[in-house]
Amino acid sequence: MSTEDAITKVTMPKWGLSMKSGKITSWFVAEGDEVAEGDELADIDTDKIAGALESSAPGVMRRIIAELNEDVPVGGTIALIAPADVPEELIDEAARAAREDLDSGAVDEVAGPALGTVQVDGRTISYATLGTAEETVLLVHGYGGDKNSWLFVQEPLSARATVHAIDLPGHGDSTKDVGDGSLDTLAGALLGFLEQQGVQHVHLVGHSLGGAVVTAAAAREPGKIASLTLVAPAGYGDAINADYLRGFASASSRRELKPHLIHLFANPEQVTRQLADDLMKFKRLDGVQQALDSLLGTLLDGDRPGIDAAGLLQKFAGPVRVVWGRADQVLPAANAAALEGRAQVTYVDNAGHMVHMEQPSAVVDAVTGALDG
Repeated sequence: MSTEDAITKVTMPKWGLSMKSGKITSWFVAEGDEVAEGDELADIDTDKIAGALESSAPGVMRRIIAELNEDVPVGGTIALIAPADVPEELIDEAARAAREDLDSGAVDEVAGPALGTVQVDGRTISYATLGTAEETVLLVHGYGGDKNSWLFVQEPLSARATVHAIDLPGHGDSTKDVGDGSLDTLAGALLGFLEQQGVQHVHLVGHSLGGAVVTAAAAREPGKIASLTLVAPAGYGDAINADYLRGFASASSRRELKPHLIHLFANPEQVTRQLADDLMKFKRLDGVQQALDSLLGTLLDGDRPGIDAAGLLQKFAGPVRVVWGRADQVLPAANAAALEGRAQVTYVDNAGHMVHMEQPSAVVDAVTGALDG
C-alpha cells in the first residue's frame, strides 16, 4: 500500500434517504489522537436527528478539515486519518484539496440506498438497499416507524452485508392496508419480500413491534433465518407503556404528539420539531390512522401486552442477540429477563426505546457479532 492510499478520508455520511448535508456539533478527538475502528469521532446534526460518527479505520487523527457547525454536503471530507509514518507533506496536500472541495462545493454526490418496491399478497412493500456483500441483513422497524429509522445502522453494516430496510404494511411508502393487523400478516409481508428478492438465508433485525415480527417470521421459516437481533422487542415480558402507544396513535397535532415522543429517547432533545412534523405528515396520510388503530389492537390487550413473541421464539433454535436501552420508557429493559438464558443480552446506558438511533454502535456490534457467527 502506498503512503497516499494509507490516508483515510472521513466523510459526511448519508444517514437517510433525504439527507443532503450535516453539521459537526462537537469533536470527540483532536489532531494527533490515536483512534481505533469504531471509535466515535464527532457528533453530527442532520435535518432529522443528531448522531455520532464512528471511525471506519484505525490510525492517527492527522487533520480536522471541517469547522464546527459548518454545513458540509454529504460525501464531503471532514477529517483525515492515517498512520503516524505518513509524511506531513502528504497530509497537508490532502487537507488542502479537501478544504478546496468544501469551499467550492465540488463534492461527489453520494447515491445512498437503492430504493425499490415488491408486491406481496396484493400489497406494495417499499424497501431501501445498501451494500453488495454476500450475506444478507434485513432491518424491520417498529410501530409508527419506517425504513429511515435505521439511518445510523444501515450504512456501517453495508460494509459487511447486503442490507435491506423495509417499510412494513401501514408504514412509510408501503401500502397502508394491514388486513387484520395480526403479527402473522406482518410476518407474511416480511417473508414475501425475502421470496421476491430471492433471499434464501438472512440475518433478521427487528425493533419493538419489528422485533416481534422477525420472531414470528423465524418461527414460520426457521431454516431461512441465520440469526435474530432483537432491539427492545415487543412481545417479551409483561411491561408495556400502553399510554404512550394510545397517545401516539390518537395525537392529531404536533402539540399533542411531542409529549409522547419524549418517551422514545433517553435524551429528550432528540425530539426535534422536524421529527414531530415528519411523523404528523405520515399520520395524516390516507389509511394510516386505520392502520395504526388496527396494529394497536395487536400490540395491546387492555393495558397489557397483546403479543407473546417468547412463545414463538421456542420454534427457532438459531442464535439470538438482544439490545435494550436501560432508559427505555416504552418497553422497559426489565422485559429482557424473559430472554435471559436464551439470548445474548446487551443493556445500553444512555439510551431509551430508540437505542438504534441514540447508541447505534451497540446495534451494529450485535449484528456484526451475528455475521461473525
